[in-house]
Formats: sequence, structure tokens, C-alpha cells
Amino acid sequence: MSKEDYYETLGVNNSASDGEIKQAYRKKAMQHHPDRNKGDKKAEKEFKKVNEAYYVLKDKEKKSQYDQFGHQAFENGAAGFKDSNFGGGFSDIFEEVFGDFDDDLGSIFGSGRRSSSGRTNTKEYGADLRYDMEVPLEEIFLGKKIVIHVPTKVKCETCNGNGHEANSKPETCTTCEGHGSVRASQGFFTIQQTCPDCRGEGQIIKNPCNSCNGTGRTDKKKSLSVEIPAGIENGTRIRLSGEGEAGYQGGPSGDLYIFIKERPHSIFKRDAENLYCKAPIPMTTATLGGNIEVPTLDGSIVKVKIPSGTQSGSNFRLSKKGMPIVRQSERGDLYLEAFVETPVNLSSSQKGLLKKFDTEKSKKTTSPQSESFFDRLKDLWNKK
Repeated sequence: MSKEDYYETLGVNNSASDGEIKQAYRKKAMQHHPDRNKGDKKAEKEFKKVNEAYYVLKDKEKKSQYDQFGHQAFENGAAGFKDSNFGGGFSDIFEEVFGDFDDDLGSIFGSGRRSSSGRTNTKEYGADLRYDMEVPLEEIFLGKKIVIHVPTKVKCETCNGNGHEANSKPETCTTCEGHGSVRASQGFFTIQQTCPDCRGEGQIIKNPCNSCNGTGRTDKKKSLSVEIPAGIENGTRIRLSGEGEAGYQGGPSGDLYIFIKERPHSIFKRDAENLYCKAPIPMTTATLGGNIEVPTLDGSIVKVKIPSGTQSGSNFRLSKKGMPIVRQSERGDLYLEAFVETPVNLSSSQKGLLKKFDTEKSKKTTSPQSESFFDRLKDLWNKK
């Protein structure tokens, strides 16, 4: 069976630049790496094919031979790639491509960050924390500083986060001999992993701090002041850098993420920068016209002119009376939806006036929608 074209294996064309070939290899190698595909023989086979292809195409001389003669350039002992030589050189290839990419190495090998000197640096970052904050709409409207109390892990004050007693020092790890990493063979290649005993530090604490048991951090409820900007939207995430858990044995702290949850308001509904509310209008005002007073979230009272004959469902727009727009001087609008309120608790004289109104006929109907509705029903019945 003929071998698959090396360019097809990496997913590039034969005119790809060195940088494009290297980038394609990184993507494929991470996708099929055995550590990410435990027990998957197919992935292991693909991984070997990807490395074989890159081994040839990264070298200008081998690439030139392959472009001219294909796989035959390396058969029958010809100079170039040989299967038997490849396994020993894999770690060098992998290091060459991934050595500058801390996050990729960490995601493949499980932990560890690689320093520019090549030594594994695994000062563990503290965990990121999440805090759900429910804020009333009126406080979001105005903006506010809110003090929160977050249970977390902070740097141990006794040992200053080092994890060991004041009169002792860390000792060189015997497992990795101070390198912070160990090599492990997996089939045809060798990988470098963070030392499991010293976590990449290259040192072991023999006399741990009694306050933190050698971790360099202790439990504490931390108080933080959080600025809630006016107009912030529901679901917004606020990041407080370095306010998460303290890192292990002096490692960097994680971050705190605050998720804003808007508490529903009894009157106003919000949609982005606009506010909506239903406004009850007395029947007489809706009929004859007049003014109503409407409260707003900024505490002011706005007079709204209601034209005569206003029906339920009519909408009125109050410009610039909505929510503030974050970090801007602009505001949204307030939309009123009118609903005409039916009178209750009428006196006898008031009922009499309404009855008289109902019995009096006019050349122009006073209830065009209801009369039109019943006329259509009559037409429907007559057709049956």
C-alpha cells in the first residue's frame, strides 16, 4: 500500500511556507497526541504519520528530494528519512516546535510551564473563583460600590507563602535531581513530564510550615470592594485580576470572576438600554384626554399627555428616560404601554350616569371596535 502524501497528512499544499508547515504540524500533533487519546491506536498511528511528514518537510534538503521523487527518495537506503531513525529524534522535533508555547505544553502533559531556559517551571497558579452577585435594577441604574465577602485561600502569613519553616530550607528533589522534570518513554518516543514529587520545583520541603502544612496558603474570608458601573447588563462578567485563590507554595494567585445577575423590578422591565412598563390610565382620562404622572428610575416624575380616545395597548416613548449606557453619557428610552382601567366601587349616581351614557344614541358610534367585532360575527352566523 502506498504511503499517504506528506502534504495531505499535514493538511497543507506543496507551496506552503515553512511557517505554515510548522503551524499545521502543531495543530495535528496536539490533536492526535497519545496523552490526549489514551488507548486509541488509531490516534497513535496518525500521530506517527504526522511526525514522519514533518520530519521530512521541515528539512529543506529532504523536502526538495521529496518534491522531486516522492517517497522513493527515502527508500532502499537512500539519504533522508528512515523509520528506524525517527523514534529517537522525536523528542527533539517536538521540543523544537512546542518549546516556545507554554500553554500547549501544559495542556498536553497535564501541568507545567516551560521557561526560556528549558527548565520546567510549575509554580502552580491558584484557582480562579466565581462569585454570583444579584443587584437590584435601581442600583444598576445609578452604579454603586458593593463590598463582597469571598471565602478563599490566601498566602500564609507565617511562612510568607513559601511553605517551609523559617529555620529550614527546601532540599534538592532526588527524583528529578533538581531539574523539575523527568523523562518517560511511551512506545517509539520519549516525552518530558513534570516531576510528580516536587511538582516541577526541583526542591522538596522537608520541614513544612505548621500553619499551612507546607501549601503556602490558608483559608480566609476576604472582603473586596467592587465597582458596579451604571448601566451594566445582566450576565456581565467582571474580572478582578489576582483576587482568586493564592497559588501553591508562593505561586501566582488566580482571578476572581463576578457575574452580575439583575434582580427583577416590580414595575420596570429592561431590554438592553431601554425600559418598559405598563401604565394604568383612568377610563375618563383615556376617553377625554389629559395628563398622567409617571415615576422613573432616576427618582423624577414625568408628566405624559394622553390624547382623547386612547386605547389599551397604546405606546408612549419617553426619550432618554431609560438605562444609562455603560461608560457613556447617553441613556436609552422608556416605553409606556397604556392599559385603560375599568372603574370599580361606583356610587349609585355614577352608575346612573353610565347607564344613561350607554342608552343614548349618537350618529357616530362611541365603541367602533366592539361594534365592528359583533357585526363581523353576525355576518358569519348569517352565512351558515
